[in-house]
Amino acid sequence: MRSAEELLQLKEQAIALRRAGKSRRQIREAIGSVSNATLSRALEGEPPPEWTRRPNAKDEVRAKARELREQGLDYEEIADALGISKSSVSLWVRDMPRPAHLSYEESRRRSAEGVRRYWATEGPRRKAAREATIATAARDIGDLSDRELLIAGAIAYWCEGTKGRPRRPSDRVVFVNSDPRLIRFFLRFLEAAGVDRDRLTYRVYIHESADIPAAERFWLEVADADLTQFRRSVVKRHNPKTVRKNIGENYHGCLVVDMPRSADLYQKIEGWACAAMCARPNMTGLVTNLPNWSSRRRI
Repeated sequence: MRSAEELLQLKEQAIALRRAGKSRRQIREAIGSVSNATLSRALEGEPPPEWTRRPNAKDEVRAKARELREQGLDYEEIADALGISKSSVSLWVRDMPRPAHLSYEESRRRSAEGVRRYWATEGPRRKAAREATIATAARDIGDLSDRELLIAGAIAYWCEGTKGRPRRPSDRVVFVNSDPRLIRFFLRFLEAAGVDRDRLTYRVYIHESADIPAAERFWLEVADADLTQFRRSVVKRHNPKTVRKNIGENYHGCLVVDMPRSADLYQKIEGWACAAMCARPNMTGLVTNLPNWSSRRRI
């Protein structure tokens, strides 16, 4: 460890060399082995020589961007001229006034057009990346065993199916959803649970503005059921104050899958769901030791 006198002498030497225009490497070579921390303390307050400063490669581009802005070019024109991003242009010239020949409306229009062109290129790229991620994840799952179907189906039912309430207990399996893929999956789940699909009944819930006959045909094909299993559709009347987004040819309403006399299956689903949702269930007292799932209100 250096003494105070040695450190003072080192500091004087380092400062003299720095003022002579030497770099840190050259100073270290001249005074011998010294740590970076010690050298930094010795040179504290002494600016480096100008020749050691590295030029910023973007300084020239930034100056050119400001020059073009003064000439009246907008962000997009500057970005195209210099081959840089609009975000860089904005960062460099946003303190400068908007060109006088560009009105606020024209600036907004050009900005919107730039966004449109950006997403015309970026949109397909992101869509392709999203589809690739989904396909990879689907391959990770692969085919489901019957046990896996029971687990996933029980959780799906506990999220979307009808459950009993304290004032209106019910042990009846009723599943409602607008997604045809989830309906098909739930029917696969029922088959894995040993349910005869001939026991099921169906009903379409739909808004009156939709093509009701087309929706009924759609759900009949999804369920792959007999027409006699479908009950009369429930039609919701239009409320003029409601801004509806489920419209157009892809709107088919919801399908209700109902299984009469299904208390035993409902109780099994409750047990499967409880077991799946509890990390380490006590199988000897699964229901009694857990919250009363059937008494939970649906939110």
